Amino acid sequence: MKSNKHILLVLILLFINHLSFSQTNDSINTFQKKSRFKTSIDVIKNSVISIPGDFSQMGHILSDDWGKTAIYVGSIAGLIAVDKYTTQFYQDNIETAIDYSLPKISPKGKSFPLLEGNDAYITYSLLGIYGGSIIANSSKGQRAAINSFKALSYSFVISHLALKSIFGRKRPDLTLSDGNPPEYPYTSNPLEFGHMHPPVFDRDQFGTSFPSLHATAYFAVAKVLAMEFNNYWIPYTLTSVVFFADIKGHKHWVSDLVAGGLIGTLIGKAIVTSSRKLLDKQKAGIDPELSQANKIKFQLIPQISGNMVGLHLVGTF
Repeated sequence: MKSNKHILLVLILLFINHLSFSQTNDSINTFQKKSRFKTSIDVIKNSVISIPGDFSQMGHILSDDWGKTAIYVGSIAGLIAVDKYTTQFYQDNIETAIDYSLPKISPKGKSFPLLEGNDAYITYSLLGIYGGSIIANSSKGQRAAINSFKALSYSFVISHLALKSIFGRKRPDLTLSDGNPPEYPYTSNPLEFGHMHPPVFDRDQFGTSFPSLHATAYFAVAKVLAMEFNNYWIPYTLTSVVFFADIKGHKHWVSDLVAGGLIGTLIGKAIVTSSRKLLDKQKAGIDPELSQANKIKFQLIPQISGNMVGLHLVGTF
């Protein structure tokens, strides 16, 4: 237990050291040009302006290489087909082999998902990066933190509210290998999709297996930090340490975790790419608020049939 805490502490200190070095270089270039207040306002303003571009970039990443997208989708489908065997192996050999915990730092009582339990380590770390970056007058650090918070928000909306509700997949029996009938709301059949339900904001266990919110959110944040600070092993190691500290609490099929990781990577990459494109336009003297490249155009098209009359919303980017 103590050794695990020491390992986590060393990793955090390494990341802070790397972050401090990046911010020092950044602050040297920006401190004399902008005040802390001006830097913070500009970063916040850009984070809002870039929101349409974030989602547009997600679409472009998927559509720019349909072959790669098809491979990813096909791989997830293949994992779903063998999920009973891979998840049973995961439960019996991986979940049982990883046994450690982190001190609880989240507030007592019911809180918002991604703010409870070990998730608080991610949230408070990002708050620390943001606060430290304001003190250092680092636009890079502030941008990395805000983009990470955007990644958490997008993960919650896309994976938890939208995809879980649409796919309605049942979570796996917690002990697939014992041969006993699963208890409600779990199943031993990996093809138990189709239990659609309204979006839920809490940790409802019924029909909320696919994809994994935690895998989505953690990979999204790790991807943002890795791209912003040009360091992959520290962010991914830190998020992995936090993720596996509650490995038995995730209650997912293996394909749920893989799908969540891929979706999170897509979200994180899109956010950073969109942010960088916005900065490039500003450096080129292009007003991003007037530019159409980062905007999603919506159209309402009347839809009339023998059974219904309604409107069809179409977004183009």
